[in-house]
Amino acid sequence: MAAQQSRLRVAIFTETFLPKIDGIVSILQLMLRRLNEEGHEAILFGPPGGPSEFAGAQIVGVGGPPVPFYPELRINLPRRRVWKLAKDFQPDVIHAVNPMVLGAFGIYVARRLNLPLLASYHTDMARYAEHFGFGFINPVLWSYMRGLHNSADVNLCTSTYVRGELREHGFKRVRWWKRGIDTDFFSPGPMDPKMRNRLTNGHPEDFLLINVGRQSPEKGLFGLKEAIFPQEGVRIAMVGGGPSHEKLQKHFRGLPVVFPGYLRGDDLIAAYRSADAFIFPSTTETFGLVALEAMACRLPVIAARTGGVLDTVIDGVNGLYFDPDHPEEMKELVRRLRTNPALCDELAENALRHALSRSWRATMDQLIDYYYMAIRVHGRQRLTAVTA
Repeated sequence: MAAQQSRLRVAIFTETFLPKIDGIVSILQLMLRRLNEEGHEAILFGPPGGPSEFAGAQIVGVGGPPVPFYPELRINLPRRRVWKLAKDFQPDVIHAVNPMVLGAFGIYVARRLNLPLLASYHTDMARYAEHFGFGFINPVLWSYMRGLHNSADVNLCTSTYVRGELREHGFKRVRWWKRGIDTDFFSPGPMDPKMRNRLTNGHPEDFLLINVGRQSPEKGLFGLKEAIFPQEGVRIAMVGGGPSHEKLQKHFRGLPVVFPGYLRGDDLIAAYRSADAFIFPSTTETFGLVALEAMACRLPVIAARTGGVLDTVIDGVNGLYFDPDHPEEMKELVRRLRTNPALCDELAENALRHALSRSWRATMDQLIDYYYMAIRVHGRQRLTAVTA
C-alpha cells in the first residue's frame, strides 16, 4: 500500500482551485487532505485568489487573464518565481492536473528537472468547445492535449468511458483513477423543513428535483425547460452558479424553478436532503462527482446514458437513464418517480449503498500508488536511456 512506502514530495500544477467550486476542486481538496494524513508534502500551483495553505500544502497563486468566454476560469501564466519555487521544493514527482497552460508548465518543469510526471485528465474540452461554438478547433485541441499527456510517465482519467475515448485518440499509459467522496459529510439525514420550503418556493408538497453544479452551456440545463415542463406538482432547484446563471433565470422565468446560488457546508447537505431526486442532464461529464454526492445523501439520479456517470448510475437499480439524443424522456422518468414512491425509495436506498462503497481515502491511496508507479516507470526509462 502507498502508506507503507517512503514519504513523497508532490508538486501539483492545476488550472483550477479554490475559490472556484467544481468537481475538480473537490477532488483536489480531498487529495491534499489525504497526502497530509499520510505524511506526504505537497505544493500546489493554481489560479490566484485562493488560500495560501490548505491541509498542510503551500498554495501558490499564479495570475493571468480570464478566459474570454468563461470568466470564472483564468489563463494562468507561469512566471520565473514559479520555476524557482518548484525547483526549491525538490519534488519527487510532479502532477499536472488537466494540463493546458499552467499544467503544461508543470510538464516543462518535470522534463527540465528530469522528474517523474503524472498527468490527470478531468474535463472533456472537446465537447466543451463544441458547446461554446468552437468545435472547429477540436482536431488541434486533441493533438495538443495528446502531446502533453503522452509526455507523462502515467496518465490518469476519471472513468472507464473516458479511458476508452482517450486511448482511441492515441493517449498512452492511461489508467483509471476511481472516484470517492467523504460519506461522513455527504450523508442521509432528516429533511430540513426550512430548506425544503426555500427550494420549493413555499410548495413543500411538490416533487422536488435538484441539480447542483456549474451553470454553463455544456451542462444541458436549458433543455430541462422543454424536457420537464409542463408537469403538475414538479419543481426544480438549480444550486450553483456560473456563466449561464442569469440567462437560466430568465429562461425559466414563470416556471417552478428556484436558483439559490452556491450553497456550501451544512446548507448544501440540507439542500440534497430536502430533494426527492437528482436531475443530471449533462452529456459532457468525465465523471460527475455531484451525482455521487447526491447518492450519498440518499437520492436517486436521473442522468444521460453517456460519459463518466456510466460508472456510477445503474439503470433501474440506483437511478434511471434517458437517451441523450432524446432528453424528452426525462419527463416520463420524473413522472415514474413522482407517482411511485416505493420505486423512488428503492432507488434511493440502492444509491446510498453504492455511494458508501466509494471511500474517498481508498481512491486517494490509489492516486498515491500511481505516484509511485510514475516514479518506477520514469526510473526504468532513465535506465533504458543510459544503457541504450
